Amino acid sequence: MAEWASHKTATNMPPSTDDAASKTSRVSAQLKSIYKDNILPAEKRYRYDFFYESPFLTDVEFDAKPQVMLVGQYSVGKTSFIRYMLGRDFPGARIGPEPTTDRFTCLINGPEERTIPGNALSVHPDLPFRGLERFGVSFLSRFEGSQLPSSVLRSVTLVDTPGILSGEKQRVNRGYDFTKVVAWFAERADLILLLFDAHKLDISDELKSTIDVLKGHEDKIRCILNKADQINRQQLMRVYGALLWSLGKTINSPEVLRVYVGSFWSEPLQNLDNAELFEQEESDLMRDLAILPRQSAVRKINELVKRIRKVKTLAYIIGYLKAQMPTVMGKEKKQSKLITDMPNVFRTIMKKHNLAPGDFPDINKFSEKLKDTKFSEFASLKVEQIQLLEDCLTGHLPRLMEELPSERDTPETLRAKLTDSGMGSSSVNIPLPTRASKFGKSDAGASNPFGFSEEDEDNYWALEESAERLKDSFEALGPVGGFLSPQTAKEVLVKTGLQKEQLRQIWQLSDIDRDGYFDHHEYVVAMFLCDAVIQKGRPIPAELPASVIPPSKRPLFKERKSGGMF
Repeated sequence: MAEWASHKTATNMPPSTDDAASKTSRVSAQLKSIYKDNILPAEKRYRYDFFYESPFLTDVEFDAKPQVMLVGQYSVGKTSFIRYMLGRDFPGARIGPEPTTDRFTCLINGPEERTIPGNALSVHPDLPFRGLERFGVSFLSRFEGSQLPSSVLRSVTLVDTPGILSGEKQRVNRGYDFTKVVAWFAERADLILLLFDAHKLDISDELKSTIDVLKGHEDKIRCILNKADQINRQQLMRVYGALLWSLGKTINSPEVLRVYVGSFWSEPLQNLDNAELFEQEESDLMRDLAILPRQSAVRKINELVKRIRKVKTLAYIIGYLKAQMPTVMGKEKKQSKLITDMPNVFRTIMKKHNLAPGDFPDINKFSEKLKDTKFSEFASLKVEQIQLLEDCLTGHLPRLMEELPSERDTPETLRAKLTDSGMGSSSVNIPLPTRASKFGKSDAGASNPFGFSEEDEDNYWALEESAERLKDSFEALGPVGGFLSPQTAKEVLVKTGLQKEQLRQIWQLSDIDRDGYFDHHEYVVAMFLCDAVIQKGRPIPAELPASVIPPSKRPLFKERKSGGMF
């Protein structure tokens, strides 16, 4: 079987590593060019950096790895979560029930373990932190980098934040504007993990202020209800409902945020009542994290589109205010009147230029900013620059999106796009923690290099050796986030030469979780069934034998047979 599978997949080898390394990231390069030529001139002319308190973008920010920011009150397990992901301690890590993390810490990959002071980190030519200089020395002294060799950090950057204070502690001045720093990181993050302790669901004033500055980034936010193993099933149900109620009152959004429930550290669960639920929740979260590099290029385009819409709206506002100013007398009086009448100004501009309300800045903050300016010194509206911004939205960025993977791609064009855009398989498979013993299961097979015995019906898998042999052929097909797309999997099966009806039956049996994608284990099952028909002439079974079903898929299989969700 292994020899047959290897032969069949030889033509599906992705481009060589040397070939991929010789290509620059096309998406990042084009985004840089679009920004510098079309967007940056308008940002400078209409003072985008001043009104939105967002510095101009640099080349390094377009090349940066995906960032994951962890936010939450002290002692919710942010640092422990990072240590669990990395599988080890990291320089500067401090864990305890009190507010131990008193600084922003960025974890980056490097050849040696060391901490990098914030001032040095902010001027590093290869890291996207230069914009943090605007928060001053008081912040940079509480900002540091933690460098260590890590397979996880090769594909993603983690940002650990200080524990958000509550009670009397939140009245203490940090020496810098905490919420503005969080807003800066949120704008550049690919994923924001908002952590809560199952025993501390109160949302303090500082936490509410922090959540408020995340407005506009709701698509990036994932909530984690941590330490949920320390309460029983009935308590968990009540705590989960209370958390959703609190979030609903804090985050003004009709959609419910995704909440992952579990105990996100390496220690075994204290209460096994919900072990199966916690294992599934952790698997879902780790899958979200694993595919971040694959989504990074789309996220950069998405953020640039949001920025362009803001710049365009700001240009219309500044141009309108400039046009309303008298040429000689009464400038201060007119400016004061316009600021007072800002709601009507916004409505007039929105109707005249057919703009969306969501593209306008916060009216109160914007009005305060205007008080520190002179309208007569504003730049007038330049139609040519507005047209350049429109060209980005209607031409340049849609063409760039066509270079990214889509459902219309063939397997060949999909692999080419993944390689050209810097999203090849080497960059998407982030190794993340999996420990059966944590969930009350035996790890005997993991510690025994020869696997489980046939007597252990719960853990024995008849295809374990085949899975090891087929690992290389599976990776050669270029799985994204550990999964083969339907097109790629179909191409492999078609090349076996089996009849369409046979392939339909094999797919039905192999795609155990019914998501349309093949992970490594489902791929092994499909190859086993094809081999049984071709090499041994066996009929395709009506259902998979228990020993052939991967142990990780058996709960799903049982649920489907019992008429559950499948």
